[in-house]
Amino acid sequence: MDHLLLLLLLWSSGISERNQSSAEPDEVRLVGKASHCGGTLEMKHVREWRPVDFYNWTLKKAAVVCEHLDCGSAVSVQERKSPRRLVWSIRPDCFQSGSKLGDCLRLLPSTTILNLTCLDSVRLLNGSSLCSGGLQVKSSQRWSSVCEDDFDLQDAEVVCRELGCGPPSLLQGALYGEAEAPVWSREFQCGGHESALLDCRSSGSARSSCSPGKAAGLTCSEPVRLVGGASRCAGTLEVKHLGEWRPVDDNGWTMKPAAVVCEHLDCGSAVSVGKKKSTYRFVLKINPDCFKLRSSLRECVEPSYSSSLLSVTCSDLLAQPSIIVPASIDGVSEAQQQELRVSRGSSLTISCSIQPQFPGGSFQLTFTSSNTAYNYTQPAVNHSAHFLFPVTEPAHQGNYSCFYRVYVFSHNFSSESCQLSVTVSGHPDPTGFIIRALVLPLILLLENVVLYFYCKASRGQRLGRPENNKLVNFGVGAAEEGPAKEEGAHLISR
Repeated sequence: MDHLLLLLLLWSSGISERNQSSAEPDEVRLVGKASHCGGTLEMKHVREWRPVDFYNWTLKKAAVVCEHLDCGSAVSVQERKSPRRLVWSIRPDCFQSGSKLGDCLRLLPSTTILNLTCLDSVRLLNGSSLCSGGLQVKSSQRWSSVCEDDFDLQDAEVVCRELGCGPPSLLQGALYGEAEAPVWSREFQCGGHESALLDCRSSGSARSSCSPGKAAGLTCSEPVRLVGGASRCAGTLEVKHLGEWRPVDDNGWTMKPAAVVCEHLDCGSAVSVGKKKSTYRFVLKINPDCFKLRSSLRECVEPSYSSSLLSVTCSDLLAQPSIIVPASIDGVSEAQQQELRVSRGSSLTISCSIQPQFPGGSFQLTFTSSNTAYNYTQPAVNHSAHFLFPVTEPAHQGNYSCFYRVYVFSHNFSSESCQLSVTVSGHPDPTGFIIRALVLPLILLLENVVLYFYCKASRGQRLGRPENNKLVNFGVGAAEEGPAKEEGAHLISR
């Protein structure tokens, strides 16, 4: 019986809605909090205020409500439990088509209603996401633009935190068009730790105008990260929501939206998406259709519950290898920098290394000059490889880079070091020349001395034997002396 009454009520509400929606304007309000910019979302339609169902709401949709209420940026959408009752539900495509909210409403029974929070006094306009745009501040019920000269990085850190975004990544005037609003009259002097921009101190001097192109434009980074992987470019996707990092449900994800994640993180392109089992818990769900509109991840999240989490691997998985010349190398004037001068004829060792992430892999040392290019490859041993050039010549002058390559996750990955520029001077190393000029003559002199004494000792032995023979065989004939002379000649030749 209750079910039948509910169906009748829904049917009659639908008829009433069709008959009167075009005649009655939309009315929206947030109730239950001190400010009109936060609370439970209610809409008046067909002469009746009702709360709005929580299902399928995102920050991007909430921004429409905040703008309608002349509030600042949307910062949170939350679920609030309620006794089961008839509430308004808004078709998701209503926000994409730009239709009046009243034309998209329908009644349905629900136990969850929407709580929405907008900022009272700060907003970003005309940006590509809720985390970018021209900065405006509200005071005395009036929105004012902020002059770039009155706004610095510490001020921007406060605004980005207040918006629920990541740290500021760009601060520049006239990024998002010229502001038509009046100019905020005082300079902000934030310490960077404040929770809201209007909590910051301001200067005593007042400004009445701002030069063209000097209205502050701000871009905050997306509060997105990959955790639990081998690097910051691989792992479980998490998005910061209401001050907490929450994992993302894997449902509906493909390589195309994963590529947006990798782009946000400056991690190259997407390599794979996967599932990671977890305990059933509160997570965030991201509708893949959101990416078709090039929206940011933060704008598309919806609170949900799941035990299957999303993992993403991006192409820039590896840390950047380093390229150095050890300080002990002879002939290198400065040992660990990106521009080295090496003397001709000296030895040179270039070392490639990378922080431990995966076993194995190989290093490729790439050399390029104005007229040639070479590649030298060695396996990685203890995450490093050393390339030796025993005698440097002008042909070794040019630019060197280390490439680390490894096969993991069924894919080949590579990472390139910064560039090392080597200049070979035309003259040999003076230190080495001095050493050779002093040491080599000493070695030759020592060899001559040793040879002299050796020859003298040998001559003494040779001459001593014939004299003894003459004393013993005094008066022996010449015919008998022949063997002795032959023996002496034999000794000399030997």
